[in-house]
Amino acid sequence: MSRMDWLQAHCRRLMLRGLTVQAWIGIHDFEKAAPQRLTLDVDIYVRLADTTPQADAIAEVLDYDFVRDAVHERIARGPIGLQETLGDELLATLMAQPGVVAVRVRTAKPDVYPDCEFVGVETFRFNESILRNEAP
Repeated sequence: MSRMDWLQAHCRRLMLRGLTVQAWIGIHDFEKAAPQRLTLDVDIYVRLADTTPQADAIAEVLDYDFVRDAVHERIARGPIGLQETLGDELLATLMAQPGVVAVRVRTAKPDVYPDCEFVGVETFRFNESILRNEAP
């Protein structure tokens, strides 16, 4: 069984799609002159065993607010050169949450080039300490 198969069989995937912010991000002079539109998609995989609510209470699951707040807090801290840097920083923050098995972060700058939908970066990371004990 592959790691992805294991995630699908044993995890719940939380998704944040199309979060759009104005961010100081980029290395080109025109990107440094003003904030630009940045869209993010985030997937967080958590174990079903840890996030199956018994009392229908938010304390029993990973709160979506945390994910959204993590993005906004990083953007508010100021200039970022590379999308790769932003993705790695968000991955580290999200992976530090107890019970998080894997995270995928996708960033996209839709206004950089007029002849394409966006330029973006996607990074996926597993929590090796959890997988070592549970996944094949």
